[in-house]
Amino acid sequence: MIDTIEAARATPKSLLHDHLDGGLRVDTMLDLADQIGWTLPATDPVELQRWFTAGADTRDIHQYLATFEHTLALMQRAEHIERIAYEAVRDLAADGVVYAEIRFAPELHQQDGLPLDAVVTAVTDGFRRGEHDAGANGREIHVFAILCAMRTESRSLEIAQLADTVRERDDKVVGFDLAGAETGFPPSLHAEALAYARERHLNITIHASEPPDLELIADALTHGAHRIGHGVRLQADLTISDGEIIAMGPLACHVLDRQIHLEVAPTCHVHVGAVPDLASHPIGPMLRAGFNVGVNTDNRLMSGVMPSSELLAVAQTFGLTDDEACRLVANGIMAGFGPFDVRRDLVAHYVSGAAR
Repeated sequence: MIDTIEAARATPKSLLHDHLDGGLRVDTMLDLADQIGWTLPATDPVELQRWFTAGADTRDIHQYLATFEHTLALMQRAEHIERIAYEAVRDLAADGVVYAEIRFAPELHQQDGLPLDAVVTAVTDGFRRGEHDAGANGREIHVFAILCAMRTESRSLEIAQLADTVRERDDKVVGFDLAGAETGFPPSLHAEALAYARERHLNITIHASEPPDLELIADALTHGAHRIGHGVRLQADLTISDGEIIAMGPLACHVLDRQIHLEVAPTCHVHVGAVPDLASHPIGPMLRAGFNVGVNTDNRLMSGVMPSSELLAVAQTFGLTDDEACRLVANGIMAGFGPFDVRRDLVAHYVSGAAR
């Protein structure tokens, strides 16, 4: 049973939904802010972490997103981006993650004129260095990159083309995403970029976690999403009683029948007001009903979480068996966009016997 944080850390884990600009170390933030002359909300590491978590835990997605002003300000130089990417890999490896996909929006790192290619190279260089050093310390981890286009902007086709071009020379780039504020900005506004991604056989995951609930999820699927970022609002198509799904609508049936992976991030969903508390989250009932769900962090800095703390919280809240916890991990690895042989071998080595 995963009933302690030590047990959760010892459990090999997968992570498919984690934002690079939402996972900085607070000590690194203080160092980089000093280097570039940026004023942070606090100069004490504990107080700075507290400020970010308080800003995230507002039940307001717009206030949650506003905290990124500070992290992005520190990610405008290639050497800083590479350092942050490296540290993200080392932190995840130390927490027991064996397979991860970390996403970022290249267009948000151009305030000082950094070319898009240079942004991506800095990230993937950091990933490779982190993998190498983690492995040298006995912590195997495979990390890949997903490029996000900001759905409130008009550069989505450019970013999809960037993902397509870069992956030809850099096998760390494995997917395309639409991120940022969702309400009023459905995937259909980026139909050209998504059509390009489909035509070029890019892996697609699309954020769909805000009102109007089912419409955003359905629109994401219509435009070719292989996975749904968050997807917690699929609960509007479910009837749950005593922790069990007793009825579901057509969209939920489609997601279940097609085994479309849902990248859920439970603590984040509480923070943004999608659910009132963790016990109200549908991840437990969904897992037991056969949905393809996995546990994710979304933004480790903002929510004050790590993959192990999220897995522990879910396991304790829903009384997961070891087999159910293994299934969450296997779901995440096998829904990944990285090479199949890598994912298959990780499941065989780390989560053998997990039900799929």
